[in-house]
Amino acid sequence: MNRLVFGLGRSGLGVLRFLHSHGLSARYAADHINPQDHRIAEQLGFIEDSRPASENYDQVIVAPGIPINHPLLVALADSAQIIGEAELAFLESPTPLIGITGTAGKTSTTLFTTHILRSLGRNAIAGGNVDPPLVDVVDEAEVAVVELSSFQLERIMLFHPRVAVLLNLETDHLDRHGSLENYHRTKLRLLRNLDSQDALVYNAGEARILQAVQESTARRYPFEPRRSPRNTNLEAAYWAARAYLDNTGLLFSDGALKEACATAPQVPGRFEMVGHLDGLSCYDDSIATRTNAVKAALEAAPAPIAWILGGVDKGADLDVLRPVVANRVELVLAIGRDGERMARTFADLAEVLGIEATSGEAAMEKALATARERLSQGSVLLAPLAASFDQFANYRARGKAFREALVRLGGKAWIPSFS
Repeated sequence: MNRLVFGLGRSGLGVLRFLHSHGLSARYAADHINPQDHRIAEQLGFIEDSRPASENYDQVIVAPGIPINHPLLVALADSAQIIGEAELAFLESPTPLIGITGTAGKTSTTLFTTHILRSLGRNAIAGGNVDPPLVDVVDEAEVAVVELSSFQLERIMLFHPRVAVLLNLETDHLDRHGSLENYHRTKLRLLRNLDSQDALVYNAGEARILQAVQESTARRYPFEPRRSPRNTNLEAAYWAARAYLDNTGLLFSDGALKEACATAPQVPGRFEMVGHLDGLSCYDDSIATRTNAVKAALEAAPAPIAWILGGVDKGADLDVLRPVVANRVELVLAIGRDGERMARTFADLAEVLGIEATSGEAAMEKALATARERLSQGSVLLAPLAASFDQFANYRARGKAFREALVRLGGKAWIPSFS
C-alpha cells in the first residue's frame, strides 16, 4: 500500500514512528515543516513528498489539526482513503481499545480509567488526544485507553473500541464543524461500529445521548452525572473499567474497583484547588473551555467568586451561564483577545473589569491582584471558557501562569493529595 503521512508535529511524528516499528513504508508532507521534525522523519527513513499527487497514494494518514476540507485532502480523497492516527492504530495493532469522547471531561476520564485498571494489575496505557499519541503506546499495552477528540473521530472508518465511553454532548469547535448538529454527529461516530460483543458507557443524564444510544446493540453501562466534574469523571471511569473487565472475562471485586477510584490522582488544570491568596481560595480549571465545564466549576467554587474569563472564543453559549453567574459571581476579570466582549454578557449581573497587560503572565498576576483588592473571602476561579493560544502555548501554560502568579503575590500554595 502506498501511504502518505500529512502533517507532522506530535501526531504525525508518532505515526511515522509507528509505521517504522511495523516495517511499513510511507512518504510525508505538510504545509509547514520545522527543521527538527524534518530531521526526525528522515532519521526514521522516510522521504518527503513536496508535491503529493492523488494517483500516487492509496491511504493518507492525517494529523488531527488539519481541517477535513483542506484542498490537498479534497484532491487526494478522489483515490485515497483518508484516515487518522486512531484508525491506523486500530487497523495495524491487535491491542483492545477503550475509546473515550465527549465535549468535556475526556482527559480526566481517560487518566482515571487507566489508573483504575493499572491498580487492578492490568497493563493499561493512556494515549490519543492526551499525551502521548495512541500510536506511541498501543503496541506496549494490554489495553489502550484512548482520549478521542472530534477532530480524530472525523477520520475513523472501521475503528472499533472494545468499550466506548460517551460523556456529554455540548457546544464546541463550531469553527471546525460548522454547526452544533455536525459537531454532535462527529462525536457519535464513536458508536458507529459497536456490536453486541462491545460495551457502551454513557451519560444517562443527557437526553441527546439517551436518544443516540437507543440504536446501539452494545451492552449498556449508564452512569449518572455527579455534582462535581471530578466525581462525574470518576463515575464514568469506574464503569469504563468495569465494562472492560466484564467484556474480557477478567475477575475483579467491586471493592477493589472502588478502592482504586479513591486513590485516583488530581489531574492538573481541572478544577484543582492550588492555594490561597489571603482569604481567597484559588482554583485552576484552565481546561474549562466549554460551557458545561465552566458551569460546573462556577457551581462548585466557593462564593462569592472572582471569575477569570477569556482568551479566544470558541463559540461558547454564554447565556446559559447567566443564572449561576447571578447567584455566585461577584467579579468577572476579562483577559485575552475576546475576554471583554464575552464578559459584557454578564455586566448587569456582576462587576466586569478588563485586564490589560503586556503578556499572559502579567495579565494573570494583575487579575489575581485585582481579585484580592475587591474580595476578602470566597474564591478566584480560572475557568476561561476560551482557547489559550492568544496569550499562552496551551491550557497547561495558562494554568501554570495562574499558579506562578499566586506565588509571586505571596499566596500560600496548596499541594493536592490523592483523594
